[in-house]
Formats: sequence, C-alpha cells, structure tokens
Amino acid sequence: MNGASTKTCISIAVAALCWTSVDAVSAAGDRSHGLSVFGDLKYAADFAHFDHVNPKAPKGGLFRTRGYGAFDSLHPFILKGKVGAGPRNQFQRDYTGVWESLMVWSQDEPDAVYGLIAESVTVADDGAQARFYLRPEAAFHDGTPITAADVVFSFETLKAKGHPKFRNLLRDVAAVNAAEPQIVDLRFRAGAPRNAIVTAASEIPILSRAYFKDRPFDKTTMTAPLASGPYRVGKVEAGRQLVYERMPDYWGRHLAVNRGRWNFDRIQVDFYRDRGTALIAFFADAYDFREEFTSKSWATAYDDKPPIKDGRIVRETLPDASMSGTQAWFFNTRRPKFSDRRVRAALDLAFDFEWTNKNLFYGLYKRTNSMFANSTLAQAGPPSVAERALLEPYRGSLPAKAFDQEYRPPVTDGSGAIRGNLRQAAKLLRQAGWRIKDGALKNPDGEIMTIEFLIWQPSFERIIAPYVRNLEKLGIQASIRRVDSAQYQNRQNSFDFDVVTIRFSLAETPGVGLLSLWHSREADVAGSFNLAGVKNPAVDGLLEKIMAAPNRDGLVTAVRALDRVLMWNHYAVPQWYKGAHNIAYWNRFSRPPTKPKFGRGVVETWWYDAAKAKASGAERPSDKQ
Repeated sequence: MNGASTKTCISIAVAALCWTSVDAVSAAGDRSHGLSVFGDLKYAADFAHFDHVNPKAPKGGLFRTRGYGAFDSLHPFILKGKVGAGPRNQFQRDYTGVWESLMVWSQDEPDAVYGLIAESVTVADDGAQARFYLRPEAAFHDGTPITAADVVFSFETLKAKGHPKFRNLLRDVAAVNAAEPQIVDLRFRAGAPRNAIVTAASEIPILSRAYFKDRPFDKTTMTAPLASGPYRVGKVEAGRQLVYERMPDYWGRHLAVNRGRWNFDRIQVDFYRDRGTALIAFFADAYDFREEFTSKSWATAYDDKPPIKDGRIVRETLPDASMSGTQAWFFNTRRPKFSDRRVRAALDLAFDFEWTNKNLFYGLYKRTNSMFANSTLAQAGPPSVAERALLEPYRGSLPAKAFDQEYRPPVTDGSGAIRGNLRQAAKLLRQAGWRIKDGALKNPDGEIMTIEFLIWQPSFERIIAPYVRNLEKLGIQASIRRVDSAQYQNRQNSFDFDVVTIRFSLAETPGVGLLSLWHSREADVAGSFNLAGVKNPAVDGLLEKIMAAPNRDGLVTAVRALDRVLMWNHYAVPQWYKGAHNIAYWNRFSRPPTKPKFGRGVVETWWYDAAKAKASGAERPSDKQ
C-alpha cells in the first residue's frame, strides 16, 4: 500500500487471471501444460524453470518478516476470524506456499499459469468444459494423495461455505466431477468468460476432503487445515508469531514451476502493533525484511541508522510493472448522506493532494486517477468510439463528462490554500440540498453532516487530519476513529463505517475478481469487497462486457469504460501510488539477477547467503552456531 498506508490490502491479483488460446490447445483435444487468456505461453512444455529464479539456489536458513495487529484464526478460507499472514506476508488471507492449486501463475506473464497439482489440461473447442489430469505424486502433508474427490470437495465447499470471494471466483463453474481418481472435469456456464478456466485452475486451493470429514468447515480454528504446499504451519504464538516450516519431502519440489523457489527452511512472521513499532524492531534486527509503505519513514528514518551506514542493511527501490490498482478513501454509499454523487464530488474537492505530497510524502507519489493505475487499462483522454458505444446505453444515468473527457482529480497549487476548490464543493453540496445552519452543514431534515474516518493504525492520522480540517471549513463534522485491528475487520465486513481506506491490487488481465469489487449483487453481502456499496446498472453491464471480452482489445475497451463510470461517479476519493517497491533488508540474502516482472519475488526466490552475511557483518548470532 502506498503512502502511510493502512489496514487491508486485498489481493485479487491472480484471482482475476487467465487461460490459453483455447483453440490452439483444444481443437484437437491436445493436453497442455499451461493456460493463458489471450496469447501464447512463454514457457514450452519441457521448460526447466522460470526465468526469474536461480535453479541452483541453496536451501536452508531463516527468513523473518513482520505482520500487523493480531490474529485469532489459521483458517484462511472462511469469512470469520482475523487470519494470520501467509508466508509471503502480503495479504491477510494469502495461502500461497502452503495450500496448492491445480495450476500456478508464472508472475512474469500477465495472464499465464502452469501445471502444479494438475500435470496438464484439455479444453473443449467451445471453452465450455475443461479436463484436468492430476499428478499421481501430488499429496497432502500427511502423505495421502490428492485426488479428484478432493478437488470436487474443495470447489463445492468453498463455493457454498467459503469466504464470499470464492463464490465469485467459482460463479462460472456449473459443475465439477471426478471422472477418474486422478481426472477432474469442470463444466462452465453458458457465456462464461475466457478467464473462467484459469481462475478455477490457479485461484482455488485444493483441500483435503478426509481432513474435514469430522471437522466443521465454517468454524475458526488455531489449527491450520491440512495442506499440500512447500511449507506447513509450525510454531504458533497466538496473535504474536507464526513460523512456517519447509517440507523437505514436499512432493512438488522437483517440478519446473517450483525449481529455485521456496528456498528458506523457515519463514517467521512476527506481529507488531503498528508500523512505528515494527520499524524500531527492524533496526534492532528483530526481523530481516520490510517493504516500506510510509513515505515519511522512507525519506527520513533510514539514513542516519548505523546498520544503513555500515552496509548491514540494504535499501533498494525495485521497479514494479504490475498494475497499482487503486488506493482511496471509499464512501459507504449504503448510508443516505453519501448516496448523492454531488456530495461525493464535493468531498473529492476538499482533499489537497499536492500539499500532502509536498509536505507529508516528500514528493514521492503520483496522484491516482484510475481504478487501474499504472497500466494500459486506465482511462486516458476522451473515450474512444468503442468506449462511447459501450457507455451509450447508460447515457441517461451517467455524468455527461464520462462521454467526452478523462477523469482527473481536483488539483491545487500545493500552498494549502484551496478556497477555489472549497467554493466549488460548497456549491455542489447546496445543489444536493445541504446548507450551513448554525455553523453546521445540514440536510433539509436538519441532520448534520458527520463523517468518521475508520482506521486501525496511527500512522494514517497525520494524513487524514489536514483533510478533516478542510472538510470542517465546509461545515462538516469530520473525525478520525481508531479501533483495534479485529474490530476494524469486523466493522469492515459488516459495512459499519462511513469511510475506510483500502488498496485494491488487481490483475494484469482482470476478470471475475472485479465482480467482488463492484457488482451490485455483492453490495450487501457481508465480507464483500464492494465496500462502497456500488449498485449501478452501468457498472453491472460493463462488468459483463469485461467477462465476455473476446480478445485483449475488447477487454481494454470495456475496462476503460468501466473505469470512467467508477471515477466520474466519485465512489471514492483517490489517493496516490508509486510504480516501485521500496524495500530494506539485512544484508544476509542473495537473489536471482532477474525479478519476476509482476511481483517482488522476495520470499519465493531469495535464499540465505552465509558468506554475504559474514562479509557484511550482518550475521545473526544464531547463524554462527
């Protein structure tokens, strides 16, 4: 998350991916080792390893990173509970590296996955059916084989009882059947999008049917469900620490998709109350690696530290070609005070990004003007003829500007004086029926406009506070409410908030994951990612166009049209982004010369380097023994 970022980083990156040119793979019923949405696969069937790994990387050592808040569950597949971070420590429900799927994303192609549990796949000519052939050696950590029955159980159970995101990911799967013990057939609904097959192949974790036979699936637990990946959950200190242990006899360790990956013997995640506490612990060598999301810290908190000066800690900025998605303040439009687009546009005018970037962010960020920032999918300039054709059926309900110009956030001179923007905001509020009475902004019923910004980390208060002061100049009673991480998660899941800050991390080839964010049927589903409560026929219609896009040009056109509708409806006040990863780490690791284009590759592809640690003086006491 960019800036002094907050709370929840929701990953639907691979959830919105991919599949191969079906015609090339399935016209003759050929079995393929991989799938992609609109183009050829980069890696041939006999590829030895991904380009961004060192296939000879040594195994061993400890990698320590950090999480925030606490956790009360190790069951990442249901809505209930605050789940401990996964091995990559990116997202609260990240199961990569522990629970395997049928296929896995390459990370250096925008929309390609390759066989993992499934050795190969065939796809029907019309794309309506797919057959996956499971590897006979694929097994859970207790040694039991992964069978077609486990795949059927996983798909059906996650769709019926899992976290709401799985219902969307599996919405196009009409049926799943075990044709043979190691063969699974998927049938897709009529008109399913091109990426439905890869979504099913790469995003659905395969769980053990036998394990859950005598255990309730929908209950939180501090015992991690039986898994099948390179790591298992080891040591657990409730709310404080998780340790993942590498499985030396992991069944998939010799596969091309895994060669050179998952090199650490142990991955330790320590949980801290907030970012400030975690930063102090990092310099004390309490953990090894952090990606810095707080611009003030990156600009001011590192240079004078002894481990930086003497080379024991390395700072780097890695290029990030992946879509930045969006980070924004999202309004809860389920609440009447935010239901009028003019009110939301007025609130957009009250945020002074230029002053914030100059005085608080040290000029490190760019202003977000799209839900698909840092990508070719972002709306830009006037809409094309093809975009206008998609927007035309909804002309009566859309802002006129959506048809002839690009959305750009309000701009200031950075001085902090934004009287012009506030005058425009006041005018919009009056048009929406709000007037200043007795020093407060009130609607015709005499209700005062109040806005509460819900947060759980103190680092964001310094950014919201100037925004609050601008809102107060409009007569709005604005406040910041900080709660603990568990309460924050519960209030977000039940939509009990006015405004929250969220960053959505999207796929390079977005698909069904977008439904979780914007479709009207998700607006009132507890735990849905449609936090703004969007219920808009134009959005629903354009989402279906995206799902049905026949090629990448059609996809780009539909996504850009959707972007215009979302931005001009002001469902959120966009914040900022940077197309890079600011990372710092103790100088005891090595990595391949090439990083994956669309990922950091840190935990998956790095390895512990004892010689480098000793030479740099970064050797841990425990490593000397």
